[in-house]
Amino acid sequence: RSGSKVGRNEPCPCGSGKKYKQCHGKL
Repeated sequence: RSGSKVGRNEPCPCGSGKKYKQCHGKL
């Protein structure tokens, strides 16, 4: 399942300001 609109190196959409791969991307 990699149909996400946000890239792993883009800011996480959760608003933490972290990169997606270092935040919710690990899920």
